[in-house]
Amino acid sequence: MERYDDDALVLSSVDYGESDRLVTLLTREHGKLTAFAAGARKSKRRFAGALEPFMRLRVHLVETRGSTVRLDGADIVAGFYAAREDLSLIARALYAVELCRELTREHEPHPELFALLEAYLARLDAKEAGPTSLLAFELSALAHAGLMPRFDSCSLCGGAPGERPRFDQAHGGAVCEPCGFRARESVAVPVALLTGLRALQEGARTPLPPDLRARARGLLNVFIAHHLGRRLKSVDFMAQVGLD
Repeated sequence: MERYDDDALVLSSVDYGESDRLVTLLTREHGKLTAFAAGARKSKRRFAGALEPFMRLRVHLVETRGSTVRLDGADIVAGFYAAREDLSLIARALYAVELCRELTREHEPHPELFALLEAYLARLDAKEAGPTSLLAFELSALAHAGLMPRFDSCSLCGGAPGERPRFDQAHGGAVCEPCGFRARESVAVPVALLTGLRALQEGARTPLPPDLRARARGLLNVFIAHHLGRRLKSVDFMAQVGLD
């Protein structure tokens, strides 16, 4: 059995049996892993609060048969404790880790996505991440996963979206009005919304007005749910705490 260490972010953790836990990790070098932590619920010394969502760890792993690895130990590198004191920041952090968990497959390295998530959690912890930053994070995460929505041209014909564009999640983004008649699930969107989302996609960090931000939030929720096959649970939590 091979033993190795890696940098990791905790994506989720569930109880298993009477004393164990199954932990989903996003690691820098090995991608998403499901790790079995024997006795984690009883041993305060070995894991001591390290297995909570969005903890940044240095983990000690052992390969086992099958896809699950064994977690022999974890050292906390960053707990992002300031973010854990604010419900709105907790909601954003939980959404970010759930999105990364669902966008990735086991044992496929995603070092860029790891760096993106770590940097976003650090910004939340420093209280430097405004509401628009979550949209920017999502767009970057989707790009790293090969699911980047298209806002600059029609996803069907490749032409300009025009003055009355539409958005269709099944076809990957914006569609022009004529193509919108072929895309049955398409919805009309403001030109300013596509312009704002494209700017975020290209690296701009100018805050979107609240109305456009709310529309963008809705579009991305639908787009992500379509491609993942389900709505993320943390979307409802963000709504409960009043985040658009």
